[in-house]
Amino acid sequence: MLPSTLRMYALASVVCLCLHGFCLADAKDKSEFKLSEDEQAIVDLTNKARADKKLPALKLNEALCKAARAHSANMARQQKMEHVLDDKNPSDRVKAAGYRSSFVGENIAAGNGWSLEQVFQVWMDSEPHKKNILTKEYKEIGVGIARDSQNKLYYTQVFGTQRRKR
Repeated sequence: MLPSTLRMYALASVVCLCLHGFCLADAKDKSEFKLSEDEQAIVDLTNKARADKKLPALKLNEALCKAARAHSANMARQQKMEHVLDDKNPSDRVKAAGYRSSFVGENIAAGNGWSLEQVFQVWMDSEPHKKNILTKEYKEIGVGIARDSQNKLYYTQVFGTQRRKR
């Protein structure tokens, strides 16, 4: 090979490797989404309750987790447990997180010194919250937990079904 041809081949190889590296980095960034141990425990408790009723497991959705985490953080910041904060309801929050829903629901809780099982049991003992957990139309879930300055924990479950693409 001529030296200039060899240099072009080497340069082309470096460009290909760099592009390949960017693709790997992009794929890595997308796969780095992880739940905390406590968030995963809530998902597991939810899917166990659904399995007990012969319902399919909910799939984890990153956008729903983003909405749930943001709402828990906002409740903690304001030290308020509310479904509507800053004039935004669950539908507004999931839409802002990029989730196109046909169905959406939300469970929230707040407290000190509760185990995750106790938080989940509070939801199961409340008909509207239990209904969200066991609604067969829901296909996906997101969970978020945040702590306020007084060490109080705020929990959010967001349930959804994506709108079909047209």
